[in-house]
Order: sequence, then C-alpha cells, then structure tokens
Amino acid sequence: MRLSAVPALFLACLFLAGCASSSGPESLVAGIASQETTGSVTRPAAPVPSVSVGKTSRIDASEGPRAETLAWAGPVPEPQAFVQGTMVGMPVPSERPMAMLAPDRSAVQAAPRGRMQIYSHRFRDAKPINFGRVSPRSYPVHGVDVSRWQGDIDWAKLRSQGANFAYIKATDGGDHLDPMFKTNWRRAKEAGLKRGAYHFFYWCRTAGEQADWFIRNVPRDPDALPPVIDVEWNHQSSCKQRISRKRVLEKMQVFMDRLERHYGQRPVIYTAPDFYQDNLTGEFRDYPFWLRAVAQHPSKVYPNRKWVFWQYSGSGLSQGVDGKIDLNVFHGSEEQWHNWIGRTTLAQN
Repeated sequence: MRLSAVPALFLACLFLAGCASSSGPESLVAGIASQETTGSVTRPAAPVPSVSVGKTSRIDASEGPRAETLAWAGPVPEPQAFVQGTMVGMPVPSERPMAMLAPDRSAVQAAPRGRMQIYSHRFRDAKPINFGRVSPRSYPVHGVDVSRWQGDIDWAKLRSQGANFAYIKATDGGDHLDPMFKTNWRRAKEAGLKRGAYHFFYWCRTAGEQADWFIRNVPRDPDALPPVIDVEWNHQSSCKQRISRKRVLEKMQVFMDRLERHYGQRPVIYTAPDFYQDNLTGEFRDYPFWLRAVAQHPSKVYPNRKWVFWQYSGSGLSQGVDGKIDLNVFHGSEEQWHNWIGRTTLAQN
C-alpha cells in the first residue's frame, strides 16, 4: 500500500509481529481461555523475519466520550458497495446457504475459461484427526492461512499442493503490521491463489482505531476475498482484558461496518470454540463465518451455525512451506466456490 503522504520517519512504525492460529485442543467451557494459541506466541524453530514494533497496545479506559458510534444499535445494515459513486446492494453468502452434506469429490480438470484452476488436496498433517464420515477431504476446495511465522513461502509450490485460497495476516490491534504481509499479498496473487487479509482484534483498543489501521495497510483489490476479523480469547496476548458480551458485539459491529463501507464486502468472522460460546452463539446470522474446529466437524462444535470456511488443522505440512501451516476448506462444491468468489469480488467492481 502506498503511503507517499507519510514522512519516511514514521515508516518504521508500520511493522509488527503477526499471529496466525495454531493447533491445540478445543475448549467449550465458558470462561476458560482456549488452548488454541496463535502464531504470535507459538514460535517456530526456523528463523522468521524480524520486525520493528510501534507504540504498544493499550487499554483505552476513556471510551466514554470517544466511544464509537454504534451503527449496530438498530437493524444491521444491508451490505453496500460503491459503483460509480452509487451505493448498491451486495449479495451475502449466507443468503445462499452451502449444502450441509459433503459434496461429491470430482477429478480436477483444467479450469473453464475465466475461472481459476482448482488443485487437489495434497497436504499432510503432523497430527491427523479422524473426523468421521464428513472429513475435510470431502470438500474439494482447500486453502491455508499464513503469517510471518511461515517465513519465506514458495507460493507456486504451495498452490500446486492444494492451496486454492489463502488468508494472509495483515494487522492486529491499532499499530501492528505483519512484516511479511506485503510480500505474501503480492506473491500469493502472482501464484494464482485467491487471497484475503485478516486482522487479529485487540479488546484493549477501540474498534475505530483498529479499522483505520487495517484500511491504512490493506489495499482495495477487486480480486481479493472479503476481509476477516479474527476474534478470540488469547491468554498469552499482551491484552489480558475480557470485556462483556455486549461490548464485544458492539466493538465487532463498529469494526465490521467500517470495513464493509470501505471494501464493499461484508467481512468474514473467524473465531474459536470458547470465544464463540461466550459471545457469538446466535449472533451475526447474516455474516459469513470461518470456524476453527480441529477435533470435530463444525456441525458438532458450533450447532446450527452456517459457515463458509472451516479451519480443521494447525499442524498441516506442505511442500513450499517450512514447518507447520493452518489448513482450511471452503464449505461447498467447486461450482459453489466459483459462484461465491464471483459474487464477493463483483461487489467491488
């Protein structure tokens, strides 16, 4: 992202250590921090890029007069996009639910004209799990999520192993930038993957600050996947605060509204079991969800919740990446995948 208007003196403030979710047991006990830690606290053995950190995250205890305007207080607004200066509606993935049963697995063929090629799943797992009848292999479209902790990725090789999409760590809090974001963002696109950016949300910062920081660092790309807000309890984070469910929902709505207005796409919500049970059960029914479930199928961990992405492993192994990597699937067939990315990217054009 170009920052020509910002003096070079402040460029050093735009970097930060990233955090991508790692493996661990799922906790469904309210009030107990998830043992599923993020890449920012699970350090790999291989060297990773260094980063300069800006001002530290802080608790903004004065959110009274500075509190965000809660567009959330009324009905949730319909998704909007700008087309030649006019606001138009954008289809929401949940309006067209994905099939809950596993689709038939078909042989990968050359992609039709104008469509990306889908590569078959060739990943391995250091900690394989028997998910039962509907396993991750039942879904034809696989992908990954990455951060600085994956180091220097061979994106072309990773794609050939079955990474058809990638969510890339961009920011967390209000002043931290993953030092590999710009490189990963560019190289993933060059390799032909559909890619999107995600933000790790800090409960000790205002939602407005965090939305502005994400927008400042993540370009508007008409081919990108919808942005992601990563909401978790992380007891190893520098932010130890656990706010009320009401405040969680308010902050999330402010952040998501601002990103939707800017990018013309309804954000995806990524979460883990304990945080979901504490805060998100029954909430945000018209938002797409990306669910972490590394021991059971999401239908068992998140009853009655429709989802678009399932993160099924934090211990994946693949050519093109040194060490472990998070593995994900899209909830649908190849045809549904092409339809979904067509709708979400069209809204920006």
